[in-house]
Amino acid sequence: MSVHQVIVSPLPSWVPAERWLGEHGWELWQGTATAELGREEAADLDARLRNVALAGLAVDVQIRPRLKRPWIRDARAREARRLRNTSVGFSERATRLDEQGRFSLTPEQLALELGQRFAGCTVVDATCGAGGNAIGFARAGCKVIAIDAHKGRLADAEHNARVYGVQRDIRFLHGDATQLLQRCEGDLLFVDPPWGETTKGPSGLAEHPLLAALWPLGRFTHRVAKMPSGFDPTTLAGARPEAVFGCADGDRQRIKFLLLHARSVETTEASSE
Repeated sequence: MSVHQVIVSPLPSWVPAERWLGEHGWELWQGTATAELGREEAADLDARLRNVALAGLAVDVQIRPRLKRPWIRDARAREARRLRNTSVGFSERATRLDEQGRFSLTPEQLALELGQRFAGCTVVDATCGAGGNAIGFARAGCKVIAIDAHKGRLADAEHNARVYGVQRDIRFLHGDATQLLQRCEGDLLFVDPPWGETTKGPSGLAEHPLLAALWPLGRFTHRVAKMPSGFDPTTLAGARPEAVFGCADGDRQRIKFLLLHARSVETTEASSE
């Protein structure tokens, strides 16, 4: 079988190379990963990273010698089959989702795992959508204030909370989060804004107007934002990025989204005294 040199960039320091690219003995240097892969492994990696963006840049995959077209075609067919087995959104069939809610929904297992990190906290979900994350937090023992500006989607979130039996642990508020947050208190501010509103700002970096407005609210002990992998975390002051991978066989090596973490300055200083 032929051997190919594969070069992948960018590779930010917060992305675990072997989890993302596979255990192929990658050599890492200044944001670039290099390894020698067999023909099928190289073709599969090329198919999986096709049209993927990371940290504000398109992922570049260089393969030497170049793959032949039939190999590329076969790899894309295998990738399409893998994508049929990805992380489940809601496991309960009685839940309700519109198109935007389905697109933005955090897979149930990943939402629950995030919730468990903050078990017992009071969480303000500033853009709750159809309720995937709010329900994940509530199932983990959190008290949740869930806000959304879309009345129909908020109604879906309330319905879905009843399906999961956590409606008593979530207070739903309809309106503009930038206004409602002035009277909301909690330990964690969670923001998962509609990804379709992510744009290119004047600096050429991916930006989101609602996230930019909410992120500076340092009176919360913790702030966490969920954004697509193509979002550049350097646009948020003090954000510590984390790549979150899928939990099903078809997306275990796929970055489903980024979590951007921050703690308030006051809390950080107090904990160091």
